[in-house]
Amino acid sequence: MIDHAHDLASVRDATERLLTAVGKLDNASVTESSRLPGWSRGHVLAHLARNADALVNVLEGRPMYVSGEARDADIERDAPRPLDAQLADLRESAARFQGTGAAPADWSRTVELRNGVTDSASRVPFRRWAEVELHHVDLGIGYELEDLPAEFTERETDFLAARFAGRPDVPPTRLTDGTRAWRTGREADTPEVTVTGPPAHLLGWLAGRREGSALTVEGGPLPALPPL
Repeated sequence: MIDHAHDLASVRDATERLLTAVGKLDNASVTESSRLPGWSRGHVLAHLARNADALVNVLEGRPMYVSGEARDADIERDAPRPLDAQLADLRESAARFQGTGAAPADWSRTVELRNGVTDSASRVPFRRWAEVELHHVDLGIGYELEDLPAEFTERETDFLAARFAGRPDVPPTRLTDGTRAWRTGREADTPEVTVTGPPAHLLGWLAGRREGSALTVEGGPLPALPPL
């Protein structure tokens, strides 16, 4: 069962790690390229702030974003800001998200995210946790997939394996870190491919953050995953 209160606390902790790390940057480094193609670190920080507000919208029953175009325009508008403005926005938007999460609510209700995707309200804090952790890594400032909390790595691997499950363009695949195992790809009685590797590398491949060169593959080539 999803524990939204636990996940809200995990979001808070992850946000504090992020704010501490970003606070050590300077204005010039915020304008440098992140690990996401076409985005500076400022773009990543702006996205994180606007995502917090977007998830407040979701929890309060409003559309996540006015439109995809408006989402992109807001990120472009906010990306060039100096470090102090980025930090203030991150703190304030994170506080708004935490405040909304603390309000009495029916956490079993269904909410709508982008592109018609629906989910339980109880899963929204975990979705925010994933945004903060993975984009912290995307900043390229010393926080790596290996530094992620073990609980997060396992749960995000669960989430992504389930996201690609049933996809006809992904072969039936077994994933394992030597201790735990997951199934993903199109349905079949037995997997065609087995992918083995350390937890951080499995997650990095599933999340599109690593190409999978550190993974061992049996039964065929490493499957090509669709973009998230």
